[in-house]
Amino acid sequence: MKLTIPFILLLLFMGCQNGKTNNYENTSVIQSEADSIDVTTHPGKKLMEINCYVCHSPTTNQGDRVGPPMIAIKKHYISDDTTKEEFIKNIQDWIKNPNENDAKMFGAVRRFGVMPKTLYPEETIAQIADYVFDNDIEQPEWFEDHFNEEKGKHKGEGKGMGNGKRKQMHKQQAQINFDELPYAERGLKYALSTKAVLGKNLMGTIQKKGTLEALAFCNEQAYPLTDSMSVVHNVTIKRVSDKPRNPNNQANTEELEYIENFKDVIANQQEPTPVVKESNSKVKVYYPITTNTMCLQCHGKPTKNIEPKTLKALTLLYPNDQATGYDVSQVRGIWTITFEK
Repeated sequence: MKLTIPFILLLLFMGCQNGKTNNYENTSVIQSEADSIDVTTHPGKKLMEINCYVCHSPTTNQGDRVGPPMIAIKKHYISDDTTKEEFIKNIQDWIKNPNENDAKMFGAVRRFGVMPKTLYPEETIAQIADYVFDNDIEQPEWFEDHFNEEKGKHKGEGKGMGNGKRKQMHKQQAQINFDELPYAERGLKYALSTKAVLGKNLMGTIQKKGTLEALAFCNEQAYPLTDSMSVVHNVTIKRVSDKPRNPNNQANTEELEYIENFKDVIANQQEPTPVVKESNSKVKVYYPITTNTMCLQCHGKPTKNIEPKTLKALTLLYPNDQATGYDVSQVRGIWTITFEK
């Protein structure tokens, strides 16, 4: 049993911003992405939302998706005779080596491609799988009809929807007041909701137009979209790096220290947690941005991962580019979120 759903690259955005405009996305659309992440419950649910919801949010419209919703995994891969141990092991095995030959969700592969490889800690995947196996997963309103059509009105639900029960969940998440969250969770929510908006737009561009168009998109739209999220949340949201593509994204001395600390955490296959720094009136929250195989199209090794035409475009757009030479699961930079106490 293997998963074929693509987890998304956010990191192509890091440093790919060159000048701001006011061409912001509609804030109601952006807010729907922000509301899709709940960081206050079961640890497996939180980890699922952190690591998966950029591509697989249940609130994204069907036509705008860059990956199937998480409920699709449960409906396709858990049957009545699947044990939790089997499910967890099979997911861990797939994450280690995603490839088209071992794929089972063929429709998802055709539309979205195979997920990029990222070296998630095994415990992270185990907790996500544990949550998915035992709990009802929020689903988009259109999903049930889509699934039944795809399966030819197949009636064997299995454990795909709450231990064999046909149960519509749709959007039943409680609305969260950000101001009531602990500072670490609050900053993480701001970062993840921004990541979801940027990631959705970037992946859509890659899928429809290719890497070169994605570079143009980063250059023209990443700053406005990030600023839009800052407006929505009334916070300051930045992404900075020790090896910036755009000099405007150069990390300061304090941020460089956090980047190095997060590098150690990721290198040791540990799950990162937000860093919180408080002053008299403000809070700063830091969280890492890491690479996967798709990031390497623009951030990998020039002679190995980056195609010549892409490298040429990078050279023209960013003559002082430092943001290459990465491998999978390395820290590209950090989110810096600043808000009032």
